[in-house]
Amino acid sequence: MSESNKKLNINNIPIIWTAVFVRNNWKILLWKRKSTHWDWKWCLPWWLLEFWESIEDCAIRETKEEFNVDIKNLKFLWIGNDVTKDKHYVTIFIFADYLSWDIDISIFDEFYEWVWVKLDNFPNNKFYILENFLIKNFALIEKLLKSN
Repeated sequence: MSESNKKLNINNIPIIWTAVFVRNNWKILLWKRKSTHWDWKWCLPWWLLEFWESIEDCAIRETKEEFNVDIKNLKFLWIGNDVTKDKHYVTIFIFADYLSWDIDISIFDEFYEWVWVKLDNFPNNKFYILENFLIKNFALIEKLLKSN
């Protein structure tokens, strides 16, 4: 590694986040967010892992903060490593069961749309990190959706 690459630069550190497949009656929660980076792309509930936070706590917190959805029975699925020309994402994929939803309409101004969708009806316009995961792990998600 060159000397210039050894210097710590916050802009050159991988972004670590959790992505949660929330199951509700054989369906998964997806959303489109109002954002230039993810604009009109279908995503899972996900966001950044905070300093000193456990992976499970991050998944629970972000699903609650983004959707007001409570989850249970969390299972680790996989770690994704996606690199683009200007970003490096490390995504920790989690599978969880839907527990409850406390309706709060004010949270929805951040979203274009959100839906519960069956795996075989997933929309085509997925965020590339979700697309990469499904290419490699479709059978795993299909199996988990059918399990109790």
